[in-house]
Amino acid sequence: MRVLKFGGTSLANPERFLQAARLIEKAHLEEQAAGVLSAPAKITNHLVALSEKASLNQPTDCHFDEAVNIFYNIIKGLHAENNNFDLAGTQALIDREFAQIAELLEQIRAAGKVEDAVKATIDCRGEKLSIAMMKAWFEANGYAVTVIDPVEKLLAHGTYLESSVDIAESAKRVDVASIPKRNLVLMAGFTAGNEKGELVLLGRNGSDYSAACLAACLKASACEIWTDVDGVFTCDPRLVPDARLLPHLSYREAMELSYFGAKVIHPRTIGPLVQTNIPCLIKNTGNPDAPGSVIDSDENAAEGLQVKGITNLDNVAMFNVSGPGMQGMVGMAARVFSTMSKAGISVILITQSSSEYSISFCVPAKLADHALSVLNTEFARELQSGALDPVDIIKDLSIVSVVGDGMRTAKGIAARFFSSLAQANISIVAIAQGSSERSISAVVPMNKAIEAVKATHQGLFSNKKSIDVFLVGVGGVGGALIEQIKQQKAFLAKKDIEIRVCALANVNKMLLNENGLDLDDWKNDLQNAIQPSDFDVLLSFIKLHHVVNPVFVDCTSAQSVSNLYVRALREGFHVVTPNKKANTSSYAYYQELREAARQGSHKFLYETNVGAGLPVIENLQNLLAAGDEVEKFEGILSGSLSFIFGKLEEGLTLSQATLLAKEKGFTEPDPRDDLSGADVARKLLILARETGLPLEFEDIEVEGVLPRGFSDGMSRDEFLAVLPDLDAEFDQRVQAAKKEGKVLRYVGSINGSKCRVAIEAVDENHPLYKVKDGENALAFLTRYYSPIPLLLRGYGAGTDVTAAGVFADILRTLHGGI
Repeated sequence: MRVLKFGGTSLANPERFLQAARLIEKAHLEEQAAGVLSAPAKITNHLVALSEKASLNQPTDCHFDEAVNIFYNIIKGLHAENNNFDLAGTQALIDREFAQIAELLEQIRAAGKVEDAVKATIDCRGEKLSIAMMKAWFEANGYAVTVIDPVEKLLAHGTYLESSVDIAESAKRVDVASIPKRNLVLMAGFTAGNEKGELVLLGRNGSDYSAACLAACLKASACEIWTDVDGVFTCDPRLVPDARLLPHLSYREAMELSYFGAKVIHPRTIGPLVQTNIPCLIKNTGNPDAPGSVIDSDENAAEGLQVKGITNLDNVAMFNVSGPGMQGMVGMAARVFSTMSKAGISVILITQSSSEYSISFCVPAKLADHALSVLNTEFARELQSGALDPVDIIKDLSIVSVVGDGMRTAKGIAARFFSSLAQANISIVAIAQGSSERSISAVVPMNKAIEAVKATHQGLFSNKKSIDVFLVGVGGVGGALIEQIKQQKAFLAKKDIEIRVCALANVNKMLLNENGLDLDDWKNDLQNAIQPSDFDVLLSFIKLHHVVNPVFVDCTSAQSVSNLYVRALREGFHVVTPNKKANTSSYAYYQELREAARQGSHKFLYETNVGAGLPVIENLQNLLAAGDEVEKFEGILSGSLSFIFGKLEEGLTLSQATLLAKEKGFTEPDPRDDLSGADVARKLLILARETGLPLEFEDIEVEGVLPRGFSDGMSRDEFLAVLPDLDAEFDQRVQAAKKEGKVLRYVGSINGSKCRVAIEAVDENHPLYKVKDGENALAFLTRYYSPIPLLLRGYGAGTDVTAAGVFADILRTLHGGI
């Protein structure tokens, strides 16, 4: 005989109810079948609400009527499918049951409370009526049906609302030999009977347990749990879309997973099956041909998976019992857990410090206050004497667990687990490993549980690396970056890397999509967006959708955006930017940025702050990390000034060279922004701070190309009109340098603690002599690179080059690189 259990969603409407009936019939035609049914979806919630609201003397008509209508809808659909179905008789039965419920509700209102025994008999009516409807359906189709009354046949011990079945005694009562072989068997889930013959419940969602108990009593060939998913997955597929279906689990793996929060199977379901070695199949009512998942005693069928699943158990509170008197005090642990046991409080997880100074354990959050009360009572004397510190309690926690038989022999699982949590910026409150070595658990803040599951699944099951980009600034560099991301999508996919642009923002509007925006027509989409740009909305978005690896990319030049970096790092973002404002703000903010990145284990990357696409910052950081020291630096750090001074060398005047540079797009719209030398000074300040100099912007000595005060108060066009006034003076400087075999270059230099940007004449032996036409060049004279300096040279300007540098920084946020 096979036992098939169907949950509420499988019985929610006539179509689903009929599908469940067909599956029971198909199984019965292959070998005798027994069906165990839950209440149709939403029914139990309505029934629970009826008794609770009646005890508070609140209206119940809405719940009452909706529940009745659900049953009416199902039986009308069954009658429409087969007019032999006893519609009138079944409706009369439904009416009688709800008339009894109405009487009980009046008693509850009069008493002002609901007794557990009464609550139990109301809450289980949905299962009873499911069986009545299924029996009527099969009888209408010519089948003989045996209905097993669980109150009569399943002996249970416990309370009215939470009992456990005595399998040995129940098997005698069921007496499989007395059931005719041709009869189809049905039994209501969720209920059993106590020693007095009173109805008791097996706990919420206990119909899985009912099915397992019946399978054990009948010595069934299999117990099939039919749900709305294809089987057991490595984690909840609603949280992780690429979660894997597990074809097989051992009993022990399934018990660990269900104990630590897996929703697909009830925690107590496996127990009765283990005793009788009955396999359990998890199948999908909506996809009955799918193979599903098999749970049995085979612990060697790992399918190459060392870890089978990742779960999160929410709404947990952790207690810490500690104090100087605990060390060497015999029996402390026994007293702690005996106290919990006597109070009827389930302890979920235990961890003890090796110093014996403290014991930590977790309980369901709803029992936390009661647990604290009984602990304070038990240890009142020790607390008063100071032998114990006040009991510490942390609420709003979750337990994230990884489970698998293969973990017993595998190496490095714990390291990968905790590394994944660290990468997702998730703090670990406590750690525990099961004595069986088939599970490892971490207690984390509940608001981080979903990120923890996602990050752990990616770390343990997936070679795919994902980056979620939140891009602010979609002008030249930002726009070029978007196009490069689109262009490189296929290339990166071959390396198992996916970059999803989840947000695009300009100064006014913002586009958001947790699955990644469609970038085919992003300009029009952003133009038509209705969401105003708002960093707080962005933060709420990543928390709502539990984004694991968000990267905040600032392609603006705005001080207001750079002021957000510290907050972004603290909220879990990596930060990537070509914007120099943050690194050239006050030295205090510069240090605060680095401390925020360090504390959050996140990256602040700004390679394009100096040299655009040239690998300046990374190389400098690597040199310093290897113990090198910068003794002297000289560099051409402006592509526009590199171009202009190259043209002066070729014979153009200053005004001609500047206009040509502006026409070619080398300069800012107002060339004074380049000619002032301020941009070069900012880049030099960044390099100086990288070498360890605690300088402010005011500490940089700046000689601009323009004389101080020149063109003050003028418009851009007025400035360009008077710029030729400087041509003669510059021509004299160019010619004077030429007579000495030198050329003029605009150079930033660091010599000791002195930083200066100025026009310098350099000869042919100088590393900057040939640098022109928009190139940048940086010469580092260090302890390792001396007397020949380390020279980095290449184009240091342009939107495509800068965007490529930003793209490279985005990829550097990946743990382990590409």
